[in-house]
Parts: sequence; structure tokens; C-alpha cells
Amino acid sequence: MSSIKNKFSLPATRDKRVRTGISSNDFLQPFMQEVIRRMYELGKVRTGETYTSTLNSFMRFRQGKDVLWKEFDADLLVSYEAYLKETGVSMNTISFYNRILRAVYNRAVEKGLTAQNHPFKSVYTGIGKTARRGLSLKEIRSIRQMDLSSAPLLDYARDMFLFSFYTRGMSFIDMAYLKKDNLKNGMITYRRKKTGQLLWVKWEKYMQDILDKYPVMPCSPYLLPIIREKGAKERKQYINALHLINRKLKFIREMSRTSIPLSMYVARHSWASIAKSKNIPLSVISEGMGHDSENTTLIYLTSLDTSIIDEANRLILNSI
Repeated sequence: MSSIKNKFSLPATRDKRVRTGISSNDFLQPFMQEVIRRMYELGKVRTGETYTSTLNSFMRFRQGKDVLWKEFDADLLVSYEAYLKETGVSMNTISFYNRILRAVYNRAVEKGLTAQNHPFKSVYTGIGKTARRGLSLKEIRSIRQMDLSSAPLLDYARDMFLFSFYTRGMSFIDMAYLKKDNLKNGMITYRRKKTGQLLWVKWEKYMQDILDKYPVMPCSPYLLPIIREKGAKERKQYINALHLINRKLKFIREMSRTSIPLSMYVARHSWASIAKSKNIPLSVISEGMGHDSENTTLIYLTSLDTSIIDEANRLILNSI
């Protein structure tokens, strides 16, 4: 019999289920696939993608062979972690995969599919200290002042990076799905895709300058030139634009000689770190960026006057 190599081709496992009468939910893969399916149904696309990536990684380790929950033990997880290390995966990514598998395992425990045997007790699930990801004001100013008029794609990438910074570190996915009617009466009003939190951002001249450079087609409902065709695989357009911008930001980093690699996520980190350097309270930074209670390192206020946040943003923009 040929060995099982394909990620989702498991005839031997299915035969075992038929012979023994074991339910598909007694195995990791179909149970996790159902969890992922539910995530997509609930609109949690990004989370579904990360769970899919984790499942694919684990099934590569298993060479396509599924595993029963009763066989999902500490020894298996230690072997998986060793496999990841051998293939050059970073410790933070190893922790990421382990934490997702742990969440799925805990769901199986809650449903009574297995006993709680604490299989993750000997593997890494922490979050390591990472290098600084935020730029200084001087570096932001340098990027803003670059003459990129002869390189339209670099200019576009720089402008999207700055738009995120100008809007208090708006996430790229939220930028992509901003609609024209989100901008009214000098204010952007939108809900974060990640948390559903409603945010208000005062419209500033720096933002308008970027908008004026990229007139959007009248038939498009979107504010920025990221999703250019409504209904035509919008998420794929967003992902392609993100990849393009991040590639071009690498060139901008080389040209501007910034201290850290550039990506759209760096714009968000930069606003937060610069706001902190201006002695803006953590509660204001948290509210301004739309952090949810998942970020336990910040102190939150239940409600905050948005004019305080807008003044914080104005203070940063006026420093450029």
C-alpha cells in the first residue's frame, strides 16, 4: 500500500473509522476543519486562515495521518515542536501554532470528546520579546519628505503607509474596506474588522492630501484605491494590495535607511510608540487604536471623549 502523503487524503484513517465505528469528531482533523468552517460562517476570515495554516502545518508533520484525541498527548506535541525547530520555524511561530492547537483541544475537552490531560505542558506557548517595530518621528518625517514622483508604485506604498499612521495606526484591512460614506462631516466613522469596535477619527489635511492624489472611480463605494472592483474577489484584492505594498516598503526602507524593516503593521506600531513618547496616557492610546480587552497590557477606559484622542493625533501630526 502506498504511503499517505497528501494533506487531506486519509483513506486509511477513514477505513479505521468504518471498522471501529469511531466518530469523525474523535479525530483532530475533521473536528478542526469544522471549527474553521464555523469561523468562516461567522465572518472571522483571518482567524479561519490562521487556523487553517496551523492545521496544514500539523498534518505535514503527521505526513497526512490523522490522530485520535485519545492519542493527542504531551509526547506527540513535543515531537511536533522538535519537527518545527528542525524545519527552521521561529519560536514565536511555534508558540502561535501550539496556542491554536491548544484552543482547539480545549474545545474538544469541553464537548466531552477527550479528558483534559494537559498535553501542552512541555511545549512553548509563550510570547517572546520582539525587536522594536515602531519608527521615530524623524524617520516618519524622512519617509514623508521623499520624492517618489518618478516611481508611482513606491509612492502609492508610501502613501498607504502614511495614511495608516495619520489615522492612528488604522489596520490595513480597515483601510481597504473604508467606504466613501464612512467619511462625513470631517470625521471617519468605521468598525474595526478584528474587534467590531466603533471608532471615530477626525479628518485632517494630511489625510485629504493623500485622498486627492488617488481619485477613486465614481462607481466604487470605497474611499481608497485598494479594492478597485466591488464584488470581484474583494478579499483577494485586499491581500494582493497588502503584499504589493509590503514589497515596495522594503525598497523604501533601503532608500530611507530606517532603523527597522518596513511593513504596514509598522505604521500602527509607530503611532503607538510615538504617542507614548509624547506622554499620551496609555488609556488614550488604547482607545485611539481601537484595542480590545484582549490586550491586557494596556489600561482601558470604558468611555473617552473622542476630542482628547483627536488632540493626541493632531499633536503627533504637527510634530512631523
